[in-house]
Order: sequence, then structure tokens, then C-alpha cells
Amino acid sequence: MTGKNTRLNTFLQLISGDSTVERYSLIDGKEVVIGRDPNCQIILDAFTYRMVSRRHAVLRLLATLTLGENRWVVCDLNSANGTYLNGQLLKECQELQLGDVITLGQDGPEFRFEYEAVPQQTVISNSNASLPQASGQLYSGNTGAKPLTGMGRSPDSGVSFTQLFPIISTGKDLTTKAYLMPGVITVLFVVLMFATVGRPQTNQLIIALYIALAAYFFIYRLCGKHKPWWILFASTATTALILESPILNIFIFVFRKILPGDIPEPGQSIPFLQLLIAMFFGAGLMEELLKALPVLGAYLIAQGLPSPKRERIGVWEPLDGILLGTASAIGFTLIETLTQYVPEISRQVAEGQGNLVGLQLLIPRILGSVSGHMAYSGYFGYFIGLAVLKPTKGWQILGVGYLTSASLHALWNSIGNINTFLLVVVGVLSYAFLMAAILKARALSPTRSQNFATRFVEPK
Repeated sequence: MTGKNTRLNTFLQLISGDSTVERYSLIDGKEVVIGRDPNCQIILDAFTYRMVSRRHAVLRLLATLTLGENRWVVCDLNSANGTYLNGQLLKECQELQLGDVITLGQDGPEFRFEYEAVPQQTVISNSNASLPQASGQLYSGNTGAKPLTGMGRSPDSGVSFTQLFPIISTGKDLTTKAYLMPGVITVLFVVLMFATVGRPQTNQLIIALYIALAAYFFIYRLCGKHKPWWILFASTATTALILESPILNIFIFVFRKILPGDIPEPGQSIPFLQLLIAMFFGAGLMEELLKALPVLGAYLIAQGLPSPKRERIGVWEPLDGILLGTASAIGFTLIETLTQYVPEISRQVAEGQGNLVGLQLLIPRILGSVSGHMAYSGYFGYFIGLAVLKPTKGWQILGVGYLTSASLHALWNSIGNINTFLLVVVGVLSYAFLMAAILKARALSPTRSQNFATRFVEPK
């Protein structure tokens, strides 16, 4: 027990193989981040500790007890190599006890959590004498421990080799946290755009592909679930092939000839309600079912595969349906835009301006797919995955999703006849539906603990 004139000063001690002792005080109410980033409170040299992430782990004050004793928790910050507490991989935030050992990575640096009784009068006098004014220093009040600074060390302590050549020390972080691959793809597409100047059709194809990939990457990061790239590409390619095959004619015959989905010709004026019904059958129901075929196909194919291939390839939860559904929508949007809308508007304008006008149409159509075809298909994909997750209500779930996505689709195709501004309302509504589905899918996901969009867990 400590006396009323003493307090327990908590600190981390770096366990080192040599005789040097490094101690870092934990300041009441101050969050302490450990990593290689210069903005961390405890900075580790990147060249020496390659296994440590830029922001690897954090210590937070959980509560302050009587007699100056503090309770702290340690949390992993989605590090590449994990954080270990007493040899066990840390999956959630955990409260620290006296003598606990924190290891950054399996074979990384180790810190021991300790505290010592310090006379309260000494703490006060030291703080008054040493606490700098208007600086970034966080003073510990413990003469045996290092004060923490906003930069983790004194500004004039020298420059390390990895600070001068940061690319040497980034390692896996460069690909996992710095979006290296999107950067590589961007450079590649930029070069291809330059190379196709003077060939408008090829240039438009490259621009359309790049915008579509960027839009899909946005959705992929929000979903936070790893899915093999070739499965996603197969979903896109399958929809594109269906649109270029006789299967499309069967869909058109059923939904636009047998069912009341006969869409009016451009320029033909009909009452709004009649147009809405035609668009519901001839565009909404028809196109959403067509775009759902790759999603349903992935589910059926995966049924005959052993685990874990079955889960990786098929549809086993709402996130799978969203990822495959939005990938399918990319194929639909590219074919529809590049083979129908762009050539049609290019023919309608004066010679020499067709390519420019076609490009002006291409960009908003592909970029707008996030609130258009991708939104409808992703939303329906959510319900396909939900039906797999809850098979007893499967048909009811599929019916709700199919009708809702088709209704949003039909509303977008029809509302422009009333007021162009209303397109903004419908577009925002469709985008909101998709985002809500993604958030709910992440919450329902059986693999939520591995989701890279939701892995961080706040202390309870």
C-alpha cells in the first residue's frame, strides 16, 4: 500500500539484451502510441525494428483509482505483425497488470509494464521545476524515466539512416497501408492514356476502365473483406459476355414483350406512371436479374467445392454478395456505355466533336455507377448473401431485395422526365441504400474479426 503522500508512477521499461535501461513514463490522461512513426510517443528505430509498424500499439488510461494508482489497457493498431501480451496474440484491448510484457511482433521489442511509489511532494516539485511552457513535451514527473515528447525524442538527437531513406524501412506497410498497388495501376493507366492519344475509341476504353476500377476500389475498401481478384474479374466478365450473347435477347423478349416493360423510344412522351411501370419491368427487373446471374452462379459453383475454397469463392454472407454484385455492375456499365450510349451520342453531333461529346458522357456514366448500377446490384447482392446466411427466410429476403433494387433503378430512369434536379435526390438515395447495406453487412459478417475495415476494437 502507498501512503497518502505518495503516488504510483506507471511506466514501460524496454527489455534490452545489454545493460542499458530505457523507461518511458505513462502520463495521466495521455494516449501513448508505440511505433516507427515520428509522431508516436515512443518511437522505435525503423532500421533496427523492421517488424514494428508505423503505428503499432497504443496504451490508454482506463481509470484512475485511489492512492494515485492508474489502470491502463493496451490495444493493437491493426499492425502487420501483431501485438503480443505475455506471449499471447492480442486480439482485443486488454488491461495491463504489474509485470506484463508487451511484444511488438513475434520476435520484436519487448516492454514490461511497471510502476513505483513516488513521494507526492517530489512529483510536484519536479513538475514545477521542469515542466516546459508552451512546448510539446509531456513531463512524467519521474526522475528515473524518460519524458515523452511529441516527436518521441529530442529534436537535436540526430537523423537516422531510415529517416533519410524512408523507403528502406517501410517494408510491408508500403503495400498494405500506403496503397502502392493503386498507385502502380494509376501510373500504368496514365502511360496508356498518353500512348493512345489520337485513337479516341481505345483512349475512351482505357479511361472508362480506370474510372470503373477506382469506383470499385472505393466499394471494396468499404466492404473490408478479402475476395480473390479473379473471382471479382470473372463476375465483371460474365456480365459483359451475357450482354453480348443471345441470352440478352431472351431477357428482352420476356420482360419487354411478354411483361409490360416496353420502354418508349427516345423523344416519345408518355405519362409518368406508365413510364415508371415500363422502366420497372423493362429496366429494373430485367437488368437487376441479369446482373445477379454471376452472383448466383458463384454461389452454385462453390457448393461443390471443399472448405475453405467454398467460402472464398462463393457467396456465404452479405459482403460476398455486395462485392460480386458491384463487380457485375462494372461489366454492365462498361458494355452499355461504350457500345450503346457513347457511339449513339457521337453520331448525333457534328463531325469532329463526336469524340469530345462521347468522352463528356462517358465520365459521368462510369463514375456515377457508384450511385447507379453498382448501387442497385450491390444492394441486391446484400440480400442474396443474407438469404444464404438465413436460409429459412431465403425466398422472402430475395423478394424484398429484388423488388427494392428494381424500384430504385426504375425511379432513376423515369424521374428525369419530371425534374432533372430530382435525379440528384434519387442518386443520393440509391447511394445511401448501398452504404447502409455495407454497414449492416459488416455488422452481420461471421468473419468480422478479420475485416480490415472494422478490425480495430475500442476498449470497453
